[in-house]
Amino acid sequence: MNARSALLALALCASSGLALAQAAAAPAPAPTEPRVERIVHEDEGSRIEELRVRGATQRISVQPKVGTAKGYEILVGDGSRDLGEGVNTSRGAAGKRVWNVLSF
Repeated sequence: MNARSALLALALCASSGLALAQAAAAPAPAPTEPRVERIVHEDEGSRIEELRVRGATQRISVQPKVGTAKGYEILVGDGSRDLGEGVNTSRGAAGKRVWNVLSF
């Protein structure tokens, strides 16, 4: 009887250890997609489209409705580089208007 009880106890311990190992190996939850917002402000003079990803503005484009003026984009800084004026800066044009000359 003792050998049978010891064998049963050993089998019980082994199976509970296997169950704990399976519970610990549960997969991590998948990351969620970033929140993307497209905001449009429109009046009789222009249409402004803003793209935000995770709450940070990524792109601003302006389409004038009056006259023959072409649309333009406003460069937005993301805070990761020096956006000041000068030769040794990354952009130097943050917050300024830029026009697309060639588009394909």
